[in-house]
Amino acid sequence: GLVAGLNAARKAGSLDPVIFSRSESYIGVLIDDLVTRGVTEPYRMFTSRSEYRLALRADNADGRLTNYGHQLGLVGANRFAHFTHKMTTIAVAELRLRHLMISPSVAQSFNLPVNLDGVRRSAFELLSYPHIEWCDLARAWPELQEVSPAVIEHLSTEAKYSVYLDRQQSDFDRIKRDALMDLSIFDLEGYAGISGLSNELQSKLNMIRPRSIAQARGIEGMTPAALGLVAAHAKKRLSASIDG
Repeated sequence: GLVAGLNAARKAGSLDPVIFSRSESYIGVLIDDLVTRGVTEPYRMFTSRSEYRLALRADNADGRLTNYGHQLGLVGANRFAHFTHKMTTIAVAELRLRHLMISPSVAQSFNLPVNLDGVRRSAFELLSYPHIEWCDLARAWPELQEVSPAVIEHLSTEAKYSVYLDRQQSDFDRIKRDALMDLSIFDLEGYAGISGLSNELQSKLNMIRPRSIAQARGIEGMTPAALGLVAAHAKKRLSASIDG
């Protein structure tokens, strides 16, 4: 496709190939899966199989890829200047939101529904709540009415996703910590007892018998959520065997 043609042209010009990582683009996910996992699993084409799917969204594609386009000469000066101005404006507005703090009692006085737990929250954190919109924040901070609709839309989306992205990062960190976990504890009973693990992955795990979480990660169709289930169940079984 486009990447193959681009790299063929760069090779002809004695230039280094362009490499898109899994965390930056869906094309990076697809190419990596095709190269490392082969073509036997049709689900590789599903965006739901990307571990970074929450960050690889259509609404933030320009922020992820425009710099690449500029470096490769595919984005002109005018467009790149417009992009740079947009991203700078968004960054300034986000920093502003993160520094605007409010106590629960004051928030409730502006009809912002938060728990009266004594914890001060930023405007960005409040915007992440499903029942709070930008216009609600503007009651407490009237200066936010000056922000452009495009920036409001971008930051509202980022805030709403931030909770899930933080949770996703926690999953990645946990998997990284558990990478060397010994899975031999499954040798006798197998993986059938793991609630939430698909029959397909149970079958593959029972057939391949990975020695560690790191090895299990390379199985076709394996997801961070599934790895988390395997790691949690391995810890539970190990703890039970020690207590027994």
